[in-house]
Amino acid sequence: MQVKVPMTMMDFFRKSEGVWFSQRAVHHFDDVVNESGESNFIVKVLAKDDPRVIEVCQQQNSDPNLVSGGASFSWQDNLDTDEPPPNYAAILVDVPNPDNPRTGKFLRNRGYVEGIPVVGIYHFADDGVLTIDTEYERNQGQERCWFLTDDFRVRVSTVKMANGVSLMSYSSERRCLTQGMLEAFVEKNRARVGTSSSH
Repeated sequence: MQVKVPMTMMDFFRKSEGVWFSQRAVHHFDDVVNESGESNFIVKVLAKDDPRVIEVCQQQNSDPNLVSGGASFSWQDNLDTDEPPPNYAAILVDVPNPDNPRTGKFLRNRGYVEGIPVVGIYHFADDGVLTIDTEYERNQGQERCWFLTDDFRVRVSTVKMANGVSLMSYSSERRCLTQGMLEAFVEKNRARVGTSSSH
């Protein structure tokens, strides 16, 4: 099945919007025990004039006129139905390169590796693979993400410290069906059955 891959960050946010079931494996290159887990990963697209986008721009002294929008990301336990806690959430703001929208930077109110405001540099390869490089105070992070289908994507991350690679992680993420999506499938099948029975 041919997948239309996003080539700008806002297209990536839009394609990622929804709830994803994430299975993650982490390999530590030190004495820490390797780990794995399952969670829900929730993505919501934000307009460029959203107060949360403006707040991140002000926080990082960035001109809000240069942004194209943003997204909120949050995580929760797979079977948890409550709202994710604030420390399991982040706001990303896209600042595309005006000369090449396949590249740019994003502002993030909380870093993935260190819980501080950070700036990530990104680019999309010709095949649609998104690479993000982030400099923290004590670490360097690189993440790659791509869609295998419209409803299945993969993320691979590495974190480097001064003494080399500290950890690597692999996540496979499958889009969760919403009630609206299920109802649309039912209606589509009803219409298909109705059409075939009329012949």
